[in-house]
Amino acid sequence: MKNRVLIAFILLFPLGLLLFFLRYPAAVKTPSNSDQKSAQDDAVRQALARQGSNSVAIIQSNFARVQPRTEDRQSPGASPPPPGAPAPLQFTNFAPVTVLQNMSRAIRQFGQQLGGNPVGTNPEITRQLGGANPKHVNFLSDEAGMRVNENGELVDPWGTPYFFHQLSGREMEIHSAGPDKIMWTGDDLVTK
Repeated sequence: MKNRVLIAFILLFPLGLLLFFLRYPAAVKTPSNSDQKSAQDDAVRQALARQGSNSVAIIQSNFARVQPRTEDRQSPGASPPPPGAPAPLQFTNFAPVTVLQNMSRAIRQFGQQLGGNPVGTNPEITRQLGGANPKHVNFLSDEAGMRVNENGELVDPWGTPYFFHQLSGREMEIHSAGPDKIMWTGDDLVTK
């Protein structure tokens, strides 16, 4: 008797779920992308309204060079950018200090795997970190806030190219011009 009840339950339960979802499709409705974007925009507006003017200025400086993604800028039917073309700058949620630390970590990982720092100008270092190295390892990560501008240079959250200063074969300083976008001023960020 128990076996028959169990078998009946196993057969009827999926049928009951199917009928429920057919009758009440709104119960499983997921929000559309536009609904999610509107909710996110509202949340950002509310969060900014609660911040002081200094916090808002810092946040706005992080958005200074934000450009839409290529797929957002292209009209339907337009051809994509040619292969190898640099991607436009993207916004990052990380604090500038965190992005700088992530850059430093990428250079340390490069040195550990390849026996020394990448060398050269910013575009040359960017190419080496991006996979143009003997092991073809890509040390750059969009998820870590690392961005490359249209000139193939690694840039800080304000869109200014980093300055790489070799201290030795295994040690490098990385300079960010900071929010004023002028190198060698008091608001510069520096890490080794």
